[in-house]
Amino acid sequence: MTRLSLRAILLSTLAASSFAQTAPKRPKITGIDHVAFYTTSPETNDQLYATVLGLPAAPPLELGQAVRFMAGTQWVGYGPAPDAKAVGRMDHVALRTDDCERLRAYLSARGVSVPAAVSKRRDGSALLVVKDPEGNTIEFVEGSGAAAAEARKQGGDVTAPDPVSHRIIHAGFIVRDRAAEDRFYKDLLGFRPYWFGGMRAERTDWVSIQVPDGTDWIEYMLNQPNPDQRISGIMNHVALGVEDMNFTQMKMETHGWKPSATEHSQIGRDGKLQLNVYDPDLTRVELMEFAPVDKPCCSAFTGRHPSKDR
Repeated sequence: MTRLSLRAILLSTLAASSFAQTAPKRPKITGIDHVAFYTTSPETNDQLYATVLGLPAAPPLELGQAVRFMAGTQWVGYGPAPDAKAVGRMDHVALRTDDCERLRAYLSARGVSVPAAVSKRRDGSALLVVKDPEGNTIEFVEGSGAAAAEARKQGGDVTAPDPVSHRIIHAGFIVRDRAAEDRFYKDLLGFRPYWFGGMRAERTDWVSIQVPDGTDWIEYMLNQPNPDQRISGIMNHVALGVEDMNFTQMKMETHGWKPSATEHSQIGRDGKLQLNVYDPDLTRVELMEFAPVDKPCCSAFTGRHPSKDR
């Protein structure tokens, strides 16, 4: 090896070491803050969330939003559909972090396109908006949970008489390039494997990865190359955690809901009891028990299960 080659290697090593020492470190990402969708029928949507699910409505917090439905300090948001004929109804998924500005610097240093500065929302929380490799809008929020908790303590309009759930545990969306998404969520953001499975044991249709500093997760919905609105609504979904599905179903029945061929309690392939309901645009709201009641198919769980208190 020539002296020139040795010097090049040494300089490259020193540069890498210098970057590792000076590049910003990733702040904590602790869970899901909210999930936002579009709606073409606000009144019917209100019936599902406020009446059947018992989730309280709260004023809009973000641009283009019409209403939020609170699940504890988290929420599901809706705004008018910009295109009533569009297949997709998911707007964005928002994750909680303890430092938006540090996360902005961290992602920028690793080649992710980020805004020039972190923005502020109406409640004073910090907001960072980016795109994942497949163009999905991902928000990072700092301080949102504290603001919502304070509003609850002061008796604001985020209380409800009979909610079926007090927390969001996961959100799922269609993924076409799993490797590219893994580089963003797992390699850059530090998400950890939780479970994977499929309709058939030999094929993986769903991949669940947990946030690095909590138990919430996002779910890759695979093998959907050309979904129509119904399939898109099933795949792009939000999940509310419950302790007891039988009790939850009875509560929903007192709210006027009745089980049907498409909305009923069942054990999922992950061994957890679940019950799916649908908004007027066919977006799935999945109610799911925190822990499995049966052995999961396909793979074992590799992370801690969520609970009522996170």
